[in-house]
Amino acid sequence: MHLKAALHIAAIAAIEFALATAAMQLGATLCRADAGTRSTTAAAPAPAAASPMASVTEGETPKGPNLLVNGDFATGSGNSPDSWRTGGWYEAPTVTSYDWLHAPGSEPELVVNNRQPNDARWLQTMTLQPGWYYVGAEVRTEQVPNGSAGASISLDEDSMNSADLHGSAGWQRLGLYLKVGAHGADVDVALRLGGFGSLNTGRAFFRKARVVKLDALPANAAPTFDLSVVRRSLVAPPVGKPRTLVAVFMLLAVMTVIGWRIYGVEALAPAPVKTPPPRSMPRGARRRRQTPRRR
Repeated sequence: MHLKAALHIAAIAAIEFALATAAMQLGATLCRADAGTRSTTAAAPAPAAASPMASVTEGETPKGPNLLVNGDFATGSGNSPDSWRTGGWYEAPTVTSYDWLHAPGSEPELVVNNRQPNDARWLQTMTLQPGWYYVGAEVRTEQVPNGSAGASISLDEDSMNSADLHGSAGWQRLGLYLKVGAHGADVDVALRLGGFGSLNTGRAFFRKARVVKLDALPANAAPTFDLSVVRRSLVAPPVGKPRTLVAVFMLLAVMTVIGWRIYGVEALAPAPVKTPPPRSMPRGARRRRQTPRRR
């Protein structure tokens, strides 16, 4: 009875897990379709690629409080600026080194030095409220080859990055415009050399990093990204078509009913409690009873 009940419980758990998986896959399909529909509307301007070598002066940078902590890299200790960390596809120090330049009298800078092809960056995690934001920094490069992703400002997620710099270029302000949905979001701002599946070498220098909350999106803002739409579009679609998922869902429901019919509800009833046997007599008393009385 115990084995039968255990088998029944295991079968029901497996069926419920399969039902939940099918429901999640169906939801992913619907979300992907919704993302595709929303991306074609006028709710957010379509991303536009800025010229990789376009120079943006400080006067054209959106004004407002800088939401980055230590965005000017002024404080820290050793080779670690406060509130910033490093990350890369390859973590070995022989592949990439990270530097914090903060000599007295000079503008502090963060450096990514890819000795070998890598996707490496300085990172800061932020919690953003709903609305539009500008994310940018001043960037220059040394000996960054063309053909792969160069130095850029990005979110540490695939496909959301500014224009990138190559070669040996002087200081230029790069940035992007980000829309955060109604529930807000946690993001990782990345000062980056290389990209996802696009590793590169050379040196990239960053200074005056900024994240600014915007009252309204500027008319000439580019590139722009809707974070909610991008994240939904990156959800892996299930294999098959929606009608296939519906058929699987119905099949699993039928299997659940059959399982209940085969095993029966009584299989889940608790096993009867066995009454312990009566306590045996003491050895001495038993021996006295078995020994015949002498006359």
